[in-house]
Amino acid sequence: MVVGTFSTEVDVIVIGAGPGGYVAAIRAAQLGKKVVIVDRREVGGVCLNRGCIPSKALISAAHRYEQAKHSDHIGITALDVKVDFSKVQEWKQSVVNKLTGGVGSLLKGHKVEIVSGEAFFNAPNIVTVTSGDDNTTRYEFKHCVIATGSRPIELKPFPFGGRILSSDEALALTEIPKSLVVIGGGYIGVELGQTFAKFGSKVTILEGADHILPGFEKQLSQLVVKNLKKLEVDIYNGALAQKSEQTDKDVTVTFKVGEEEKSVTAEYVLVTVGRRPNTNDIGLESIGVKMSDRGVIEVDDQCRTSLEHVYAIGDIVPGLALAHKASYEGKVAAEAIAGMDSVIDYKVIPAVVFSDPEIASVGLSETEAKEKGFNVLTGRFSFGANGRSLALDNADGYVKIVADKDTGVVVGSQIVGPEASNLIAELGLAIEMGATLEDIALTIHAHPTLGEIVMEAAEGALGHSVHQMNK
Repeated sequence: MVVGTFSTEVDVIVIGAGPGGYVAAIRAAQLGKKVVIVDRREVGGVCLNRGCIPSKALISAAHRYEQAKHSDHIGITALDVKVDFSKVQEWKQSVVNKLTGGVGSLLKGHKVEIVSGEAFFNAPNIVTVTSGDDNTTRYEFKHCVIATGSRPIELKPFPFGGRILSSDEALALTEIPKSLVVIGGGYIGVELGQTFAKFGSKVTILEGADHILPGFEKQLSQLVVKNLKKLEVDIYNGALAQKSEQTDKDVTVTFKVGEEEKSVTAEYVLVTVGRRPNTNDIGLESIGVKMSDRGVIEVDDQCRTSLEHVYAIGDIVPGLALAHKASYEGKVAAEAIAGMDSVIDYKVIPAVVFSDPEIASVGLSETEAKEKGFNVLTGRFSFGANGRSLALDNADGYVKIVADKDTGVVVGSQIVGPEASNLIAELGLAIEMGATLEDIALTIHAHPTLGEIVMEAAEGALGHSVHQMNK
């Protein structure tokens, strides 16, 4: 049923209910706007339902299984440790349900109307939403925030379906695969490949660059490689996947390393070579929103598109495809709509890999700082010299701080080791507020904690580290 030409008038319509969209909707509502949020699938988007949260739940379960099997050296022996993967998946889904339910409650609590359906732009200020039963509702808006997210990139020789999986299908497997080929050694491929390897899968990773996790310094990924090899994961760098042959039981991948052709057969193939913005088929071209050839939307420093009243955030705009970046942009867009002076500043966006050990980075690397003309000073401290990490039986890795030698101001940090994802927040705050090495070194950190490593790294840069020899 089409509701004639009648329109529902709203201040702000948000298209996409992921971590960018729902944050933008809530912030706009807090600022007094009448808001409608539309999503074709579910509240929480990919991140909460088929990405960040379910993957971290499986990673956590894999860690526990591995620890239960391999704690003999600290006097704890567990016999006949088993995985009931159906229960693991049930628990994972319960985590997802709690979070998506909480987001739904927050939206309703802020009086944001939630609409399920496909959105399409009919005019620069009109969107129609078509639900599954072909009901169509027309909305006339003053402002719009586009937050439609992204989807996995599909390779022509490896079309999704059958035994060739995207991350979505991999996270929903009902059984642990006996073997798995991962095409793409970026953060998604490494996280999921390592998780299934811990559960007992025979994993092969094919990466086109000269090392896995190519977005990070090679030194950071070396400890991850070491742990992957302990799990008997085969890693091929400089590998170009060429073709696949499926049967009802397995799939064979043919690939080249240099001039040498190789093949590997596994129960499943997981393709994780990046994500593509969801900007097609919603009418953006017809209303004049400027995009790149790849479908990335051009925005200004308030997330405003080429149409002054239309904003775009998250995976569909330039920059890293990170949930926390999308949420940050959602707040900026909502505040700009409300007339505030908020602008985006990407100086302090942390990047995290939930590998084993974890990797986290914020600000500039040492190489980037030198390229920008800084007189670089670095400090580094090992987890192996920290009492808390030794007591946790998890002492591989280090914290590195990058600073401007002339001023002492911290400009970047890289961490590889346990809880790197949490430790990086202190360094992000330090960079954001313009803190110096001395500010960090003089801050009393509780003992024994992993946080002390940050203080020790700052002291090392200043040349007066107590718990390691100074250079």
